[in-house]
Amino acid sequence: MELGRRDMMELGAGALLAAFSSSASFAQGAKPAAIFDNVDPELRPIAEAMVKADGPSRPWTRAMLNDIRSHMPPPAARRADVPVEQRRVSGRAGQPDVTLWIVNARSGSNRPAILHTHGGGFILGSAQSELAYLQGIAHDLDCVIVSVEYRLAPETTYAGSIEDNYAGLKWLHANADSLGVDRKRIVAMGESAGGGHAALLALAARDRGEVPLAAQILIYPMLDDRTGSGVVPPPWIAAIGWNAGANRFGWQSFLGLTPGGSNVPAAAVPARRRDLSGLPPTFIGVGGIDLFVSEDIDYARRLTEANVPTELIVVPGAFHGFDRAGAETRVAQRFNKAKYNALRRAFGQPVVV
Repeated sequence: MELGRRDMMELGAGALLAAFSSSASFAQGAKPAAIFDNVDPELRPIAEAMVKADGPSRPWTRAMLNDIRSHMPPPAARRADVPVEQRRVSGRAGQPDVTLWIVNARSGSNRPAILHTHGGGFILGSAQSELAYLQGIAHDLDCVIVSVEYRLAPETTYAGSIEDNYAGLKWLHANADSLGVDRKRIVAMGESAGGGHAALLALAARDRGEVPLAAQILIYPMLDDRTGSGVVPPPWIAAIGWNAGANRFGWQSFLGLTPGGSNVPAAAVPARRRDLSGLPPTFIGVGGIDLFVSEDIDYARRLTEANVPTELIVVPGAFHGFDRAGAETRVAQRFNKAKYNALRRAFGQPVVV
C-alpha cells in the first residue's frame, strides 16, 4: 500500500503527524521487523505505508517543524451540499481576533452544535484543513459545527490558544439563534491535540460558568505532558505514529517550558487538574498502541471517580490516527460508529445499533 497525495490530504493533521513521526520509533530501539506485530491485521498495511512514507528518522526541532509546515498538502475538496462560512470574531480581552469556520448553519432551525478544535500536536494543522471531514459529520448528524483557527505553538503558548477556543465557544453560544443552534446541545470535540484543547475548553467552561456544555467528545486526546518525559511507555506503545520524542516537542512548544517537571502549570494540562467534578458527560476513544492510551484511560478513570458519566473505548492494535488513516477498515468504522453514537446521545438523537 502506498500513501498518495490524495490520501495525505484526507488524513487530517493528527494522522499526518503520526505518519511524520513513525520512523522515529526505530531510533527508540524498536526492531523494524517487529514494530508491526501488535498492529491490528487490518491496519497493518496502512502502518507499513506510514513508516515507509516518513523516511529516515530525525529529531524534532524548530527547523523540522518549519519543513513539515512548508510541505503540508492542500485541504481535501469540500462537499457542495453542506455550507461553510468563514468569520472573524472578537477575541477575549487583551487577545487578538479569532477566525472561525462555520459548517452547516441554518437560521430558523434548532439543531445541536459542535465546537471543534483540530489536531496537530499543538504545533501543526488548521481548522480549514479539516472542513471536508467536518462537513461529513455535520451532514450525517444534522448539526452545526464551529471550528476554531486557534493560534499554534510555539508562536503562541497555551495561554493564547485556550482563549482563542473559549472565544469561539462564547461566540457560538451568543449567536445560537442566527446559526440555528439549540444552546442546550453544544458539545466540545477534538482529536489528538484538539482533544486536549477540547478538554481544556470544557474545564474553562465549567470554571467560568458562562456556557454549559452537553458533552465533551475526546478522540485519542493529548492530555498529559508527562507522557514521554517522566513517563516512558513500553516499546510496543507508539511504535507506530506519534511517539515520545514528538510528544516532548509538542508539549515543550505548547507550554513554553520543559514538560514533565513540577513547575508545569496545571492550567495548561488537563491531566494535572485535581478537580474534574462538574464536567459534562464524556466520551474518550483511543487505540491500544497509541502513545496516549495510558493517560486517556487514567483520565477516564478520574472522571468516573469524580461522578462524571464517562464512556471509554480502547481499540486493540490501533495506532494514533488510525480512524482517519484507515477510514475504510472495519475497525475504524466500528470506532467511528461509537463516536457518532456518543454525539447522538449528547444531541438527544436515537443511537444506531
